[in-house]
Amino acid sequence: MRLDTPRIPPLEDSDWSDDAREVLGPMAERSQRPLLNIFRTLGHHPKLLKRWLVFGNHVLAHSTLPPRERELVILRIGWLCRAEYEFAQHRAIALASGVSEEEVARVCDGPEAAGWSPLEAALLRATDELHADAFVSDATWKELEAHLDRLQVMDLVFTVGQYNLVSMALNSFGVQLEPGAEGFPAQEG
Repeated sequence: MRLDTPRIPPLEDSDWSDDAREVLGPMAERSQRPLLNIFRTLGHHPKLLKRWLVFGNHVLAHSTLPPRERELVILRIGWLCRAEYEFAQHRAIALASGVSEEEVARVCDGPEAAGWSPLEAALLRATDELHADAFVSDATWKELEAHLDRLQVMDLVFTVGQYNLVSMALNSFGVQLEPGAEGFPAQEG
């Protein structure tokens, strides 16, 4: 984690404003576990949270990218942004989406690591290019188009952008891992 303590602490239930309660209350009621620190932190700005959730819900739940491919991309942008909170949350989602622990660790090695399919390598390469240059190269675009339709390529770009934004917020606000969350894999060497 970049910060040992939050710059913006997560709100306790007793500190929710009426506007925060309107957004966070239904989320807490639907959840089978305590409300995540990301939402409790963003609860300080409930109007922003409410509007952001609409886009975030598309990217996470209604994207045309298959869940496994989406999660590889999210893990990669979380790694590139050094957003351990994001990586930890999506590690669990990735594992539930068919990504293995070995692949979670390999995401950190990037698109040139042995073992990726041509599509997986292209997804990771596009993520790297968007992170570095805010642009997907022609060669990577052509590789993506060999495997994905137009809507999937569009959703890929927006997924990287969404989680780049989220990573910036998590890192800057100092959102801390929940107890038991597993962050970045240990790196060899």
